[in-house]
Amino acid sequence: MKATQDARLELRLPKQKKNYFEEVAALGGFKSLSDFIMDSANQLANKITEEHNKILATENDRKIFFDALMNPPKPNQTLKKAFKKYNESLKSK
Repeated sequence: MKATQDARLELRLPKQKKNYFEEVAALGGFKSLSDFIMDSANQLANKITEEHNKILATENDRKIFFDALMNPPKPNQTLKKAFKKYNESLKSK
């Protein structure tokens, strides 16, 4: 069985905020403030990851997106017309 390697994270915060978090951790049934903070941070990290992955859900989506960014196609006639029309609208204002 592999032993896990722990890492330390230090956090400085106002005493009032620490007291508040300790109270909330106790209300939530957490064994410690560290458990509460780990759980809260993990939930938020999962939410952020889910939101990010909604945009680029698969590895293929990411590949297509970043390939288009790094190697954009040349403008076609429709895009050139739209650009010209946009520039003309700016001049008339």
